[in-house]
Amino acid sequence: MGDARQTIAKRAALEVKDGMMVNLGIGIPSLVPDYLDPSINVFFQAENGILGMGPTPSLAAADGNLSNAAGLPVTILPGASYFDSAIAFGMIRRGFIDVSILGALQVCSKGNLANWIVPGKRVPGVGGAMELAYGAKNLIALMTHCEKDGSPKIVKECSLPITTFACVKKIITEMAVFSIHDDGLRLDELIEGYTLSDIESSTGADYTISSSLA
Repeated sequence: MGDARQTIAKRAALEVKDGMMVNLGIGIPSLVPDYLDPSINVFFQAENGILGMGPTPSLAAADGNLSNAAGLPVTILPGASYFDSAIAFGMIRRGFIDVSILGALQVCSKGNLANWIVPGKRVPGVGGAMELAYGAKNLIALMTHCEKDGSPKIVKECSLPITTFACVKKIITEMAVFSIHDDGLRLDELIEGYTLSDIESSTGADYTISSSLA
């Protein structure tokens, strides 16, 4: 079954299509460029003012002055551009981002996203997640299927503070791929190594099963 984070990022990379403008959140989403098909031309955008990020550099090749919004080192591709955060957020707020891929702490069956704070832990603030969840044309949430104690992260109602309501269109975990529709959550795909029984015992919300899995 391999490393969960890498499995999730590899599957998420299949959602990125040629010509898209894509924003990646911190954590697992930042691994997605490492798994893109080389034939795909895509512009990755960062809120701190980059359009055209490439794969993660090796430690030796990292440039201390070139990072994404999380402060992690990145590379840039030919044709990349730099700009200030006001322009970066203008792109997001005006709906120019084709897909935003964000990490998540919880997602409910209605598509509510909780991804910015665990009560009692210090964080700098919600950051760009709120605007990305609202402004992107498509929002994909990446997360491990369960917490370390085994409790599900896909739930009927989020118990953590909400980032944005009814925004998530797809959930990708190391176990499965779900899509969210007006009538609720649908299991669309099993990740290799997992069964329908595994999903049933690890998911805290009701869902239907795609005809392709029935």
